[in-house]
Amino acid sequence: MLAGGIVLVVGGAELFFDGLLAVAARLRLSAFVLTVVVSGFELENLAAGIAADLKGLPNAAAGTFLGGTTFLALAVSGLAAAARPIRAALPAATLAWTAAAPFPLLALGLDGRLSRLDGAALVVWFGVAITGIARSGRGLVGPEPGGRRRFAVGRMLLGLGVLSGAGELLGEGLRRTVSHLGVSETLLGNTAVAATVEAEEVARVVAPARRGRGDVALGNVLGTIAHFAAFNAGVIALVRPLSLGHVSRGLHLPVAAASAVVLVWLIARRGGLARGDGVALLALYALYVAGSIVAAVT
Repeated sequence: MLAGGIVLVVGGAELFFDGLLAVAARLRLSAFVLTVVVSGFELENLAAGIAADLKGLPNAAAGTFLGGTTFLALAVSGLAAAARPIRAALPAATLAWTAAAPFPLLALGLDGRLSRLDGAALVVWFGVAITGIARSGRGLVGPEPGGRRRFAVGRMLLGLGVLSGAGELLGEGLRRTVSHLGVSETLLGNTAVAATVEAEEVARVVAPARRGRGDVALGNVLGTIAHFAAFNAGVIALVRPLSLGHVSRGLHLPVAAASAVVLVWLIARRGGLARGDGVALLALYALYVAGSIVAAVT
């Protein structure tokens, strides 16, 4: 299952990227803007969070967007940069909006509860943040894509479908392993579940970076961070208010906000991410996982 998922993830990422560039060219849009808006709608992550919340597992539900944000900012970006350095001079406003995206969630969640009113506020904030990220990056352009432009939307949607199916395949293989380990709900939600439902993101970032579109590669991460920390968190709280345990409040919530800031700082400092930056981000994620394990058993 894992091997088949990896093959499908790589193929789906290439198909999605080709389709996205063709759609952007046909609509005369920045590929960065289209990526920020489209790729962040991770329905599998949102569905996993809602399902966990409705089953009375609020900390696992919160893990899908808290641990998911950390996984994106540290692990996905780190793995992608370690595999292929990412060059992208992004506008300062784009980076500032991304760094700010998780902070309303941090402020609202510190009291240990996300109410429906908090959820509505987060959804409104998402609209503001994603508009800020997209508008500030609309001037980013790349070379005209070669090859076919026919069936561009179909190829982009097919690529997304293949990526989602491949992510499910990878996730199921990993979940079958961790389900036998007896780990806590909070640890499972913020590490294993968050990673398994977002496994395909690595290929989605590497594919454009390998072809010289670092802006599109990072757009996948920046847009999805805003979706997770505002839209997904808000929608899950709207479905059913969340009560956050002390580990979620004391560890996973602040780390999610801090990880976005660290990522943005590295991108601003170097105009992208070098391999060394990727290794540093992976080391930080390893420390986070280790801290999560210690917090779960103490």
